[in-house]
Amino acid sequence: MKNLIFIKLNNDIIKFFLTSILCLSFIIWIIQAVNYLDLVSEDGHSLKVYFSYTLYSLPKIISKILPIIFLISIFFVILKYEANNELIIFWTNGISKIYFINQILKISTLFFFLQLVINLIIVPYSLDKGRSYFRNSDIDLFSSILKEKKFIDTAKNLTIFIEHKDAEKLNNIFIKEEISKNQSQIIVAQSGLVKSDKYSREIILNNGKIIDSKNNNQNIINFDSFTFNLEKYNTNTVTHPKIQEMSSKKLFRCIILINEVKKNEQNLINNQIFFQGCNTEIASTINEEFLKRIASPIFIMLLGLTGGLIITSNKNIKNFRFINFFKFILGVIIIIISEITLSHFNKTLTNMIFYFFPPLIIFITFYFFLLKTQKKNINDN
Repeated sequence: MKNLIFIKLNNDIIKFFLTSILCLSFIIWIIQAVNYLDLVSEDGHSLKVYFSYTLYSLPKIISKILPIIFLISIFFVILKYEANNELIIFWTNGISKIYFINQILKISTLFFFLQLVINLIIVPYSLDKGRSYFRNSDIDLFSSILKEKKFIDTAKNLTIFIEHKDAEKLNNIFIKEEISKNQSQIIVAQSGLVKSDKYSREIILNNGKIIDSKNNNQNIINFDSFTFNLEKYNTNTVTHPKIQEMSSKKLFRCIILINEVKKNEQNLINNQIFFQGCNTEIASTINEEFLKRIASPIFIMLLGLTGGLIITSNKNIKNFRFINFFKFILGVIIIIISEITLSHFNKTLTNMIFYFFPPLIIFITFYFFLLKTQKKNINDN
């Protein structure tokens, strides 16, 4: 009978959790996707790249909101049971409150491992996969980002100014190309035509001149027609992997390498690079990222215990709602503190270990409080 009761409780928590996190993630994803429209309108990427990149950002959204949704799910289901007098079923079947809490901790363990897998494996992979679309992308919608009387520098080392634009036809064109540190090229043309398809991207320029500058020397060439190839230009969008896109295995390896170097301070070199994205200059950022991936799953257990505190209150008391609201706020504060304190424990590997002491102490304190409450209730009865 006990197993059947807790199977129903677990199913209710999981169902509410899945419904809530899917709905809220979808809403946040839509809002975020709207903010990413600049990738098309300003950076000139295709709609395929845009949708692929935004879709791969979904696991990160889920990871961010998972703790608070889990906390809400625990509170909602237990308060619903309390309001419907369903908790009485647990007590009449000889289930103690500490046993109830232990069952809540068991389901918290499930969400702990879920968050751990998402943070350590799925999120870094999905973010890196999304970034890969930029690495393999060219400026597919180049003609759409060319605007009248505006300097366009979407492509690296290339600036374009157009006085008037009519569909694909351009008038009074100015193009500046930075070839190298000491060499540049300026092209001025009366008119032009953008040609862009899956085989080529180019601007056909008419009636203009090319001004080549190299080491303060200039060479001017007049032309009637000139084809300016756009194939070699890439977007200014960041394409190199960011720290949050690095695999957890590489991230941990990077922390170990940096820590080994710091042990021998005389060999410490500023900005010592071990591999791409791993260097001593950003050691604290790397530590913080790794800590972030393993921190929130640890706090899941504490949030589950916080939610379980509801059963210590009787709904017949005067301030029942206020007390439970306070307990919920306590859970929210725990989430906020877990995020804020990350930057204070990212200096060294030892500091990172100390980060887990406060939640462990709070967990033990809460659990012993529940044990004490349980013993008091037994003695009263």
